[in-house]
Amino acid sequence: MKNKRREFLKTACAPVVLSVLGIPLVAACSSDEDAEEPLAQGSIEIDLSQSQFRALEGVNGWINYTAEKLLLIRVSTSEILAFNNACPHQGNRNGWSLQNNSFICSYHGREFSADCNGSLQCYTTAISGNTLTVSR
Repeated sequence: MKNKRREFLKTACAPVVLSVLGIPLVAACSSDEDAEEPLAQGSIEIDLSQSQFRALEGVNGWINYTAEKLLLIRVSTSEILAFNNACPHQGNRNGWSLQNNSFICSYHGREFSADCNGSLQCYTTAISGNTLTVSR
């Protein structure tokens, strides 16, 4: 029994353990499990004709492409910007919205510019036909 309890305490999330012990804790936001994983270097080719990329057909269309950990936004008919979708605050990846040319992290409300001059890591992109190439 002691070993099971010790293993639980080693692997449990700190806020859960503290709340079980009766210690109040308010977390500002939580981070995704894979936030610490490094992104693969090199190029990614994305077929924009696939239905999951339909939102990128028009200017200002955007998606959170979680399979490749990217935020994608079409800024013109010939340009799509790509960003690492990890929030610079705590690494959250799945709670994004876009308002007034800023990505907003829903975990804590911080805004990050949807251009390559902001806090989000921006990658080089190129479009050829229906293929978007993102270089990391």
